Amino acid sequence: MAISSKSSKSKTKARTRPRGKKKASISLAEIGQNVVGQFKGVDWRTPETLPMLPKMFLCACMAAMAFAIVWLVVIRGQVDELTEKQQQEATLKQEFRDKAAKVANLEPLTRQRQQAEEYVAQLEKQLPGKSEMDALLSDINQAGVGQNLQFELFKPGTEEVKEYYAQLPVAIRVSGKFPDIATFAADVAHLSRIVTLSNLNISAGKDAKDASTLSMEATANTFRYLDKNEKIANQKAKEKKEAKQ
Repeated sequence: MAISSKSSKSKTKARTRPRGKKKASISLAEIGQNVVGQFKGVDWRTPETLPMLPKMFLCACMAAMAFAIVWLVVIRGQVDELTEKQQQEATLKQEFRDKAAKVANLEPLTRQRQQAEEYVAQLEKQLPGKSEMDALLSDINQAGVGQNLQFELFKPGTEEVKEYYAQLPVAIRVSGKFPDIATFAADVAHLSRIVTLSNLNISAGKDAKDASTLSMEATANTFRYLDKNEKIANQKAKEKKEAKQ
């Protein structure tokens, strides 16, 4: 009985004795040799026979090429189009701001234009027609006679046609007292038609015995509006002149 007990204990000890561990680690040098070995003698013309690493490398290269083609053909065009649209958006925003500023100033500008048109209409009413020029010249003469002035010269000059009106200068020379000459000039300025005095020259009168008598030489500029036919002819002459230039 004692012998069997000892044998069983020895078997138990034999079973519980630790076994030695096997080394399963692989060195980096072996991994490198494995990688290099897979790429040695590779025939890239037969990809189906390639080892795992060359096959993965080839797939990565093909994926990169496919992405590059998609970028060049599709994505790059869309990026360029997006950039162009962004530039157009910036331009449109600036145009909108400019137009908004103009609209804000439109009302006062419209009001100023209406006032200018009304003023021009009033001035046109002060311009006589071609048939009324004789009456205007008579009014100038009557303004001098009414102040007891002596007309020594009253000579209409050559009419000058402008773009929208015609101007007729009248050379005048009157003699009389200074207050009468001054009143005459004021009366001419207040005529219902537009008349301006230019080239004024006041000197002593010819009568040496009467020092109070003065002589005034001036040009009375009268204006009239152009009738329809004159405007048409004037426009044609202007276009002809511009064509020659």
